[in-house]
Amino acid sequence: MLSDRPYMRDDYPRNRTTVLTWLISAIVAMFVLQHLLWRLFNADTLLDQLLGLSVANLKAGRIWTLVTYSFLHSKANFLHIIANLLGLYFVGRVLLPVLGSRRFLGLYAAAVGLGGALWLGTHWSAGTGTLIGASAGVLGLFMLFACLNPNQPMTFLLFFIVPVTLRPKYVAAGLLAFELLGFGFYEVMGAVSPFGAPLAHSAHLGGMLAGWVFFRTFHASRGWFRPSRPDVELPRWMQKTPKAAPPPVYQVDVTKREDLRAEVDRILDKINSHGFGALTEEEKRLLDEARDLLSRR
Repeated sequence: MLSDRPYMRDDYPRNRTTVLTWLISAIVAMFVLQHLLWRLFNADTLLDQLLGLSVANLKAGRIWTLVTYSFLHSKANFLHIIANLLGLYFVGRVLLPVLGSRRFLGLYAAAVGLGGALWLGTHWSAGTGTLIGASAGVLGLFMLFACLNPNQPMTFLLFFIVPVTLRPKYVAAGLLAFELLGFGFYEVMGAVSPFGAPLAHSAHLGGMLAGWVFFRTFHASRGWFRPSRPDVELPRWMQKTPKAAPPPVYQVDVTKREDLRAEVDRILDKINSHGFGALTEEEKRLLDEARDLLSRR
């Protein structure tokens, strides 16, 4: 029968839907639901009240909002969700085979949670505003990517037209400087951001911190406080070359015929493999003594 033939059987393992696909699908589904509630029922703030992160929600006991806020995005700015989805896809498809599903999802949740915690600490006294968006999780994943591949070239389309190639370590350093300046000069001071809508710099910094801590904990081989290998090294002619260890000194009991024959066989094998010039002075002396001893016998 056809079912008896191996190439006709349907028992081969099938590809499963990855956690990255589920994550992107959940974000898109929540964005569609936001618009449906807004357009059809005029309930544009319903999901923000249930899933968005705010001081009032946390005081009301809605602990889940520390994570669920990352599934909501601005309905008035499509660039908000498009930028997060593109970053999540391109960085996630590189990190997912390295981390695995559990660690990938754990890092995303940790970056989102730490970003939300820092945002709450920054805005706790004011008690106003609602945090939404997956930027903290995306930046946490990108920080880990930059730590794992600091010099791998990355090509961006500036304004979707001009290709620009940069190294991840420089992009991460630029993002870190931008978020620190925005956090210190605008978010903490309560000033109006020059980029229009207020940016959650504190949440972004929390996500990047989570990615760096994850790298130092699970991937850095030198531990937390040991200095890593410097990027700039001295030329070879300026470096001290370690002295080669002297060859081991050993003595062979030539009075026993079995030991002598075994040692001669080893020396002959060495000559056959590396040539007579590879022998040490001790091996040459032993070979001469063995030849004299065997000739007398």
